[in-house]
Amino acid sequence: RMPSCLLKLTRVVLSHKPWALFILIFMFVSFAYIKLYWGIWEDLKSRGHPYGLKHWAFSLLSCFPNVEIQPLDFTELFSGTPLAEWYLQPQRQKEPHLLAVLSDACRIVLMWKFGGIYLDTDFIVLKNLQNLTNALGIQGDEVLNGAFLSFKPKHKFIELCMQDFVQNYNGWVWGHQGPELLTRVFKKWCSLRTIKSMSCKGVSALAPEAVYPVPWQDWKKLFEAVSALELHKLLKNTYAVHIWNKLSHGTKLEIPSQALLAQLYSQFCPATYTKMKQD
Repeated sequence: RMPSCLLKLTRVVLSHKPWALFILIFMFVSFAYIKLYWGIWEDLKSRGHPYGLKHWAFSLLSCFPNVEIQPLDFTELFSGTPLAEWYLQPQRQKEPHLLAVLSDACRIVLMWKFGGIYLDTDFIVLKNLQNLTNALGIQGDEVLNGAFLSFKPKHKFIELCMQDFVQNYNGWVWGHQGPELLTRVFKKWCSLRTIKSMSCKGVSALAPEAVYPVPWQDWKKLFEAVSALELHKLLKNTYAVHIWNKLSHGTKLEIPSQALLAQLYSQFCPATYTKMKQD
């Protein structure tokens, strides 16, 4: 059921498409406990920041009792890990993929310190993810992806990921500190030459259909019509669907329609979908 404060905010939210919409979608597919770490780049006591804590988006998040918003202090987060010294090196600011690299760094450190489930915001969750422990997904092409991670705190695999992050660091190559890092470490962990769906020493590499049923190369299929039978077949063994927002965010989605993404919204984000149809 949609919280009452969310009903009041819905019309405002939908007037801020498309960025606001994925926040709504994300909230409706959220799992049992979520921590959103947000970088506050200005003193909130100074001039008003358009994305300060009084912004409507954060009022929206406050509707949900299981959401906690915390300021992101990189120095504090990385303290006590191999990434602490790495972060303080000044030349980092010149690297072309710094934000992506920081995102990769934060997620593995959060997994190490706190454990739990990490998801990129461009996921639609279909099933309970709590059954997936010490796991990550194969995105295809024998490459692991860090858009979904589920680990217990202080896991040795994540510790090795932090060590590799620093020892083999290259911030100039896209993905080197993310998917390629996870792939490198898993190959060493399991003494493999190629990645395949398997469990090894307590860590599971999930088959692509588990969380990446639509390969990134085929992201346009999300906007193509599919039959109910095709949808059932596609999602039979799927826990969540990554919708590759970096590639798909500028594409118009017809609502209502038989497009794969529209059907996913209809089934798994019903409150959001209803408001999308009314707009």
